[in-house]
Amino acid sequence: MYQRSLSVHNPSLALLLGSASLMLASFSIAQELPVVTVDAQPLGAQATRLIQALDYLGQPLSTAEKETIASAIGNVDETATAETIQQTLDSHCLAVININPESRVKVARGPAAATLVEQGWTAFLVKVHNEAGVTAALRGKSPNAASTFNSPKEALRDRWMDLAMFDKQPLTKTLSGLACEYRLIQLYSRDAGKREAKLVFDVGQGTQDLGFRNEIDILFDCQPAHEIALKVLDENNKPTTAAFEFRDQFGRVYPAQSKRAAPDFAFHPQVYRMDGERIHLPLGKYEAHFSRGPESIPQNWILDITPETKELAFKVERWIDPSLTGWWSGDHHIHAAGCAHYTAPSEGVHAPDMMRHCLGEDLKIGCNLTWGPCFDYQKQFFTGKNDKVSQYPYLLRYDVEVSGFGSHQSGHLCLLRLKEQMYPGGDSMHHWPTLCLNTLRWAKKQGALVGPAHSGWGLQVDTEELPNFIVPPYDGIGANEYIVDVTHTVPGPDGSLVPAVDFMSMVDTPYVWELNMWYHTLNAGFRTRISGETDFPCIYGERVGLGRSYVKLGDKLDYDAWCEGIREGRNYAGDGNSHLLEFQVDDVKMGENGSELKLDAARKVNVRLQAAAMLELEPREDIRERSYTEHPYWHVEHARIGNTRTVAVEILQNGYPVATREILADGSVHDLEFDIEVSRSSWIAARILRSSHTNPVFVIVEEKPIRAFRRSIDWCLKGVDQCWKNKEAFISPKEIEQAKADYQHAREVYTQRLAECEWD
Repeated sequence: MYQRSLSVHNPSLALLLGSASLMLASFSIAQELPVVTVDAQPLGAQATRLIQALDYLGQPLSTAEKETIASAIGNVDETATAETIQQTLDSHCLAVININPESRVKVARGPAAATLVEQGWTAFLVKVHNEAGVTAALRGKSPNAASTFNSPKEALRDRWMDLAMFDKQPLTKTLSGLACEYRLIQLYSRDAGKREAKLVFDVGQGTQDLGFRNEIDILFDCQPAHEIALKVLDENNKPTTAAFEFRDQFGRVYPAQSKRAAPDFAFHPQVYRMDGERIHLPLGKYEAHFSRGPESIPQNWILDITPETKELAFKVERWIDPSLTGWWSGDHHIHAAGCAHYTAPSEGVHAPDMMRHCLGEDLKIGCNLTWGPCFDYQKQFFTGKNDKVSQYPYLLRYDVEVSGFGSHQSGHLCLLRLKEQMYPGGDSMHHWPTLCLNTLRWAKKQGALVGPAHSGWGLQVDTEELPNFIVPPYDGIGANEYIVDVTHTVPGPDGSLVPAVDFMSMVDTPYVWELNMWYHTLNAGFRTRISGETDFPCIYGERVGLGRSYVKLGDKLDYDAWCEGIREGRNYAGDGNSHLLEFQVDDVKMGENGSELKLDAARKVNVRLQAAAMLELEPREDIRERSYTEHPYWHVEHARIGNTRTVAVEILQNGYPVATREILADGSVHDLEFDIEVSRSSWIAARILRSSHTNPVFVIVEEKPIRAFRRSIDWCLKGVDQCWKNKEAFISPKEIEQAKADYQHAREVYTQRLAECEWD
């Protein structure tokens, strides 16, 4: 991704961060804590989890400190390892706790500066010397954070802070029993200025040391937060919403992540702000990151916030805008509740919060899917039409994912464009079918757009070959029963038969696993389309719209029409960092007139499209060195050719590349043209592997159906048996006979198509 650096007062960020590290180092030397004798291996493991927790909270250790700890963990000298880890972490300790052999707790002041920020949370380390090997929870509290004062006036004056021990993953809720370990305490300040607080620690009733030695009084310097107005304009100088990430010279995130309330999410470093809204920052120097979705050019700013700073102005810069030529972005799989990211997963957040995130990522369509753990709360927001918070051309719609209930064991289902969200027979999620196909029959009858979610789960194979012919286990929640359902037609709204499945979800699981299933069923003659999804915030929590579909609709956006465009295959899917526009074969455009080109005889066809991509100038090693089974599964960095700034656009015939053209990924749009020999009925598509993929155009030669390879159809046939082996146990007794019949139907269809195929 291209980075544009802007500066305010133009200080050097590297110099700032270097100074911060020096300041921490010199402070720790001045107030070194005693080194505790402890086994190095578990201390190193705990330090690693601590680093992860600090990263999560937006207050990371410096790069130098992380490298020092990593190097120490690899040292064969265990004594040196333990000393180095402690010396590195001790400077960040606000308090040092000793638990004596009788489990009595006493506390002393640590060397970390007692600095808080007004209306913000700050995390500190607490060093624990655990002589008793206690494995209870370390509890922290403060009268300045509790409602235990004698009068309201006293509470108003003295209850100025809040306190929380951070004991969530990757940390543990209790002490390990190790002689030395570190815990995290978070402190919030309501006020600015000097404030004193009493901190009290124990590991259970009766563990307080005599003479109040488990208490400590600390005078804090609470830095004032400065209120700043944000001017946020789009590329046309119109007010908009964008993503902002503010970090101070120590790398800490503002507003503090750990106690954010919606619409700001604690699992994001960024916040979304509209033009005219305000941000509160303490005085000082910051790095600001500004963006508005993958079609924008991210900007990095260096800010010096002084008392005179009243406003900060930001303007979006784009490298492409597909909507100007009628291609409208959407993410068909996001959630307003559920998963561990939300404070109350069973309730989650409301529509205005999700709308803000869609606006900030320039995502035109957001499909907000209600699912298992939040179903009974979130179902109230379903209307069967665009939510009232929609701001054209940004539309938010509530629909359903069958996940955590019903047929989800055989594969989660995205049900879009529903008119009714409740399966007949109840008012919750507890009575739904256990056979996916029965859910699909109900949804298709009301005209819904349907397909499996996170398709690759359960289809894992140990190869990068694509397509490959390894039969996967079918033991997950992706496109598993799809291998059966794709062979069926079911009644639509008018009673006529329609395909039971419209699309497969792409982008949010490993590409080999997703695409292999799709390629093989296309080779067997089925015409399922693909659509891009994020599964926010469950698979991807970073932001909405990391997986997208771009649907060609012209100059007017409509949710129902957008869904219809996916059903017809008038879209491409990807990460938004590359684009495959106006794909056509001869005069047949993708998604129009059935995407079908008929030929009287074998001949060459002309393939045309427009392709564009955006890569940063330098390779991102943190992404491209990862296995294809690791996040991010689709990202344009994976398409980079060597150390160049080029990517390959491939033309596929029946799943195999038959032509390739390299393009410069600098944001420019390239007109590409290929001549492809078609000797038999085939499907043709384009891709930038691991970044974007078109839907197919189906080329029919001499009226013969597509039966590309016997191996593909045989793979599908074997998949039906493997799927039944793993899913039969999850089918309810009342549906088991129907399931047996539906699976047998699939076997018969594949067997018939195998007999029709002439090519291995």
